[in-house]
Amino acid sequence: MNWEQLLSLKRYGDKNKRLRKEQDETRLGFEVDYDRIIFSSEFRSLQDKTQVIPLSKTDFVHTRLTHSLEVSVVGRSLGRKVGQRVLEKHPQLRDVHGYQINDFGAIVAAAALAHDIGNPPFGHSGEKAIGQFFKTGEGRYFEDQLTKKEYQDLCDFEGNANGFKILTESRRGRNGGLRLSYATLGAFTKYPKESLPKKPSSHIADKKYGFFQSEKDQFEDVANELGLIKRGDGEHSSYCRHPLAYLVEAADDICYTIIDFEDGINLGLIQEEFALEYLINLVRSSIQTKTYNELQNTQDRLSYLRALAINTLINEAVETFMANEDAILAGEFSKALMDCSQYEAQIKDIISLSVSNIYQSDEVVRKEIVGYKIIEELLNNFIKSSFNKFNGETSSYDNLILKLVENHIDAKQKSVYDLLLSICLYVSKMSDSNAMLTYKQLNGSQF
Repeated sequence: MNWEQLLSLKRYGDKNKRLRKEQDETRLGFEVDYDRIIFSSEFRSLQDKTQVIPLSKTDFVHTRLTHSLEVSVVGRSLGRKVGQRVLEKHPQLRDVHGYQINDFGAIVAAAALAHDIGNPPFGHSGEKAIGQFFKTGEGRYFEDQLTKKEYQDLCDFEGNANGFKILTESRRGRNGGLRLSYATLGAFTKYPKESLPKKPSSHIADKKYGFFQSEKDQFEDVANELGLIKRGDGEHSSYCRHPLAYLVEAADDICYTIIDFEDGINLGLIQEEFALEYLINLVRSSIQTKTYNELQNTQDRLSYLRALAINTLINEAVETFMANEDAILAGEFSKALMDCSQYEAQIKDIISLSVSNIYQSDEVVRKEIVGYKIIEELLNNFIKSSFNKFNGETSSYDNLILKLVENHIDAKQKSVYDLLLSICLYVSKMSDSNAMLTYKQLNGSQF
């Protein structure tokens, strides 16, 4: 892979190549990507979607929106630092083609901003709830009507693939979705493969999948434009990652490791003295003891240690990326950047404590159970009514349900797969509160 091709400014529908040196510096194409994402309705809905604690009423706990903004900020720093080093190593990118340090930062920032845009309500339990509906619930009925890959898309419903669908799906008056640059779409796709075969190797790019069958052609178009290296046996669609996807992943890893931990402390799920020691172990080489000892409250101490920890991990991720740049461009780097960290033991300690005290806390488990029930009920109602319409057998109740969703679900889809996926997409776009309200309305408990 080569950087000039990887930094493509092409957008869906472009007939001619967009050259970097011809860009308007006051509104660079990669920065337009960021604007289009942040003004999208799908991004705004993240303000009421779970990051760690579902349906939290505490104002300092992160939602998907605040998490995404923070990941974007970290991603921008990672991109700029790597951009500076890449341009020093490959000066023709700057001197001949006009690329600048901030281009790398803008691409990573935009991709990181969108990294959770496809997540359903109620966090990762929302993904699992949709998958279980088709794997073990009422959705099993459709298995014989789908190809193996189509059915796997639904059984392992994946927020990353759903995000790619949201960013690229055409609809009336909006061809190409948000029409982001292909460089940003490439950096967004951490898992550039289809749902089958499932985890064919231990390579980080095979951990999950990144696009549904409905967007396979769109992704292959992006991959070909960017020059991503084809992987696998040719029968299945699988590619090497865009190099900047490693930075998007690192930004997310850094933020959820440190900031989810911070939420746990603020919520009282992790004891302050115990938790602060974990963070101090991560930044012991850079902490200013006098400054730290002058801080009088938990919030200030946490803020200080958080800033040091994030800065430490950013700098290390940049060094790891540049040390492995040749392998990354050759498609031969198989780990996440943070898996190569010298602080791996400290990071694992923090994540382990977060899992036991936050992610598996009674409050989270109880609310995830509620989330499962809500999503199951929504899917059951929308699918039954839509397929009654699909088969020309609607009842008066079905007509009422379809009226409720007529602007979102088209029961005249050309295939069973397209209809099921459109229903999943509609449910996935709901905020936590909207999903709960709709559930109550369908059950007659709220008008």
